[in-house]
Amino acid sequence: MDQTTPLKETPTKPMRTALGVLAICFALSVLGRGLGESFSVFLLPISESFGWDRADVVSVYSLSALAGGLASPLIGRLFDYSGPRSVYSLGLLLFGGAFLFAANASHLWQIQFSVGISVGLGIALIGNVPNSILLGRWFGPKLPTAMAVVYSATGAGVLALLPVSQLLIDHVGWRGTYQIFGGAALALLIPLLILPWRLFSEGQPHLTQAATNDAADEGWTLGRAVGHHAFWALFSTFFFTAIGMYAIAPQVVAYLIDAGFPPLQAATAWGFSGVVLLFGMLGVSWLDGVIGRRPSVLFSYAMSVFGIFLLWLLQWYPNVWVLTGFVVCFGSMIGSRGPLLTATAMKLFRGKRVGTIYGAISIGSGLGSAFGSWSGGLIHDMAHSYNPLIVYALIAVVLGMIPFLVVPALRS
Repeated sequence: MDQTTPLKETPTKPMRTALGVLAICFALSVLGRGLGESFSVFLLPISESFGWDRADVVSVYSLSALAGGLASPLIGRLFDYSGPRSVYSLGLLLFGGAFLFAANASHLWQIQFSVGISVGLGIALIGNVPNSILLGRWFGPKLPTAMAVVYSATGAGVLALLPVSQLLIDHVGWRGTYQIFGGAALALLIPLLILPWRLFSEGQPHLTQAATNDAADEGWTLGRAVGHHAFWALFSTFFFTAIGMYAIAPQVVAYLIDAGFPPLQAATAWGFSGVVLLFGMLGVSWLDGVIGRRPSVLFSYAMSVFGIFLLWLLQWYPNVWVLTGFVVCFGSMIGSRGPLLTATAMKLFRGKRVGTIYGAISIGSGLGSAFGSWSGGLIHDMAHSYNPLIVYALIAVVLGMIPFLVVPALRS
């Protein structure tokens, strides 16, 4: 009896721990992405409060994406050397301080510094770069599925926090809402700090050993990776796709309100993208295992393109059916390629420096999100119309697809 009991329990305990780590990464991503994407609800109230142009306010979102993207390789290195407790705790601390500071802001630079730069760093510190490194230690070959779950946290965060943000803004104003967000983030520091991070950092023993062997065999460094064509193919895919997605995303709620939908309905409809995003993430990852990477990615881009077309159509047919089609097609595909790109990067550049290398690749996403959201706001201000913005986003999405068509390393 004493000899058989450990044999039955040994596989179960690591699996429970792995699922616990996945749940924590998911919860942190829900918080980070939800608070970040909630800015689309704050866009109009802040703009009306100060009388700023759309491009001025959207610059806050751009700075958030830029700060998170540029910090990604540093966060990867910090995670490699300091572990998850330090990285995640710093992220929550930045969130709390940033929102409390923003609640008392009276100038654009203060909003840009707090909700832009600081929140962007906070999102990155509890986001995909540290999560992918940690989950890679527990899930190995199943990392695409695990990352699909974590990436879907963007949708869950949007679903949960956009309607809540709108309700709070209606009752206590945008300043009061930021005070609530800041206090909640700081309160979450306590349970985060007491978690068993030493256990979580260890990973599955056989995966950790494999990673050590890979490091000895491959010897990837950031300098060597930058000289490889697959690095820049992944970088450009992240960059152009992010431009296309985030030229639109920060202005969706404002666009729907301009199209004739009530503010709460607009926020709730876009928040519902959180539900469909979960199915989009898991669906594309499942297709990857069934039909291969290239067909799966092409399918996801086709869905995005059709969603952009439905968004354009809403100007003339602002009804629930077209709105639902847009949310399903466009919303379900935001970030749907992320898990596949993450798994590809982890496979190509595996080794001790994979966190730093993946963080450097992720700069493309940050730069694309920043440039896309800023340029999208500027295009709207210059044209006084959403049509040039929609064409711009469509072109960027197509450009993001091209590396998967021409670079063999991204297909497997």
